[in-house]
Amino acid sequence: MPNTPPPPGLRIGHVHLRVSDLDRSIGFYRDVIGLELVRRLGTGAAFLSAGGYHHHIGLNTWDSAGAPPPPPGPAGLVHAAGLFPPRMGVSFTGIVRAMLGRWRPTGGSIS
Repeated sequence: MPNTPPPPGLRIGHVHLRVSDLDRSIGFYRDVIGLELVRRLGTGAAFLSAGGYHHHIGLNTWDSAGAPPPPPGPAGLVHAAGLFPPRMGVSFTGIVRAMLGRWRPTGGSIS
């Protein structure tokens, strides 16, 4: 899969996520969203960014490696928003949906 650069002007706040599959998560944020892998700490953590920042997204499996998707209703991240330049005229959801031909989610939804 080729890496897709993020759109100019994309801004992401600093986010750390506990994930069950580090490689799959890196693949999504790198190959679908277009972030660069800045650093990987073995099989336990990775840091990705846009534009040379030290990291916008931190991923780790320290307490979550191999975990199943959560049941409906628990606390957790249920929404994320991306701020794209107005001239693009598309939503973050629209971009993710357009990319789903290259990546298939195993759980959850995109709305």
